[in-house]
Amino acid sequence: MTIIVAITGSSGVIYGIRLLETLQKLNVETHLVISDWGERNIRIETSKTINYVKSLSARIYDNSNMAAPISSGSFRTEGMAIVPCSMKTLSSIANGYDDNLISRAAGVCIKECRKLILVPRETPLSAIHLRNMLTLCQYGVVILPAMPGFYHKPKTIEDLADHLIGKVLDQLGIEHNIFERWGGTSKDGAGTSRLRI
Repeated sequence: MTIIVAITGSSGVIYGIRLLETLQKLNVETHLVISDWGERNIRIETSKTINYVKSLSARIYDNSNMAAPISSGSFRTEGMAIVPCSMKTLSSIANGYDDNLISRAAGVCIKECRKLILVPRETPLSAIHLRNMLTLCQYGVVILPAMPGFYHKPKTIEDLADHLIGKVLDQLGIEHNIFERWGGTSKDGAGTSRLRI
């Protein structure tokens, strides 16, 4: 299995890093692109180095390299996840602008009918943001906002991130056990499933 992962210049780069770490543990081959502002946010928001993040992927591409293999539909992948996805990147994809490798690779996924998952991280959302998201959703793109759940009673930031990453993996059809799935509630409102699966 080959998955393209992109990290763009939005807050929430921990999600992209946790996705790469998880895919590596699951032996899924990843091809990584990080935008300039994605790299800056890694430095701003985390203690991870850019070299560490890049070491999690089998192949790394420069976002300006429009001749990279992932820019062509003839390069086979099972899909792409942009985590986090800036509103600028989302707009570029929604409008077919293809101004860099990330938006070009995303456009390829759309035209080749491959799974494309965008994890936008912005609030509040303007009508422009919502319109762009609706446009992409109508083309079959999965819009998966960075909205972690709390029913699994997270105790750490990693628990919050893993819940969201598990949702991304579900969309990619990848089996995992990184968060507790909802098992319903008993009459007193307590969850019936407390085991990590």
